[in-house]
Amino acid sequence: MRSGFVAVAAVAAAVQFTPAAALAQGSLNLICSADVVICELLENRFEKETGIDVNMVRMSSGEAYAKVRAEARNPKTDVWWAGTGDPHLQAASEGLTLEYKSPRLAELQTWAVRQAESADYRTVGVYAGALGWGYNADILAKKGLKEPQCWADLLDPGFKGEIQVANPNSSGTAYTALATLVQIMGEDKAFDYLKKLNANVSQYTKSGSAPVKAAARGETTVGIVFMHDAVAQAVEGFPVKVVAPCEGTGYEIGSMSIVKGARNLDNAKKWYDWVLSPEVQSQMKEAKSFQLPSNKKAEVPPEAPKFEDVRLIDYDFKTYGDPEKRKALLQRWDREIGTLAN
Repeated sequence: MRSGFVAVAAVAAAVQFTPAAALAQGSLNLICSADVVICELLENRFEKETGIDVNMVRMSSGEAYAKVRAEARNPKTDVWWAGTGDPHLQAASEGLTLEYKSPRLAELQTWAVRQAESADYRTVGVYAGALGWGYNADILAKKGLKEPQCWADLLDPGFKGEIQVANPNSSGTAYTALATLVQIMGEDKAFDYLKKLNANVSQYTKSGSAPVKAAARGETTVGIVFMHDAVAQAVEGFPVKVVAPCEGTGYEIGSMSIVKGARNLDNAKKWYDWVLSPEVQSQMKEAKSFQLPSNKKAEVPPEAPKFEDVRLIDYDFKTYGDPEKRKALLQRWDREIGTLAN
């Protein structure tokens, strides 16, 4: 009996002094809609700090929304992190995500809290970034093209075949661009503009950040993206110049949602609170992420485009995150622009 007691006590002591990360703490099924470098950084650090095994899939915002919607009756995802706020708001309005008020809510910027309030706390803002573009300065100079400072400048015939932008069906970035132009110009004029722009577009990419990566590599001249994605290429040493459109531009509130019916709900909440912390958000720059963090105490990278330096429109997240509005705009894009691109 004595030897058995000692053996049990030894096991108990070993468990007590084993680092938390080494203990099995269950799993978490995560969709990440940010750049894969950021996704992997967060995945690895969360696993190390918590001992929770993360099954991460990287998807663009539109793809992530489609997956969550398709799996509504049998959810396979616990948390959807990042990507533009519009599809998160759409998922919230359709009851696909779960109400959750993080204890860290009071630490967040006003725009992040407003995002949560507008969705009855079924999503929350995790970062923000303004829409613009990046261009390859070397190619621009070589081709003798004028710097595109305004939306109107992108229609210059000299840019024929020199612009890339993502497809708004798969990319939250491109949907933000579509909704931005509609708010600036009115819907009919915006689609007239997009038809003219199509003459200069060489490719509608799947990923929102892909166009400026192509510009950095010299495969195209201009990529319409969120400005922080263009900054990331410039910081890497590529000849990319970042532009905020002179007429004004929209912005994203990158968001996060817990999927309704999450199988690992406790771990989903742990991730949610963890990734809203100032310590974690301050680490984002290590993955060359230059968005504005949502936690007020998080360190803002000096290279991050500041909202006060950009002419922002009063982007209507509620209207353009509405499922019917989004569906109607995407259907019109498919009819009037997508058919031209094929």
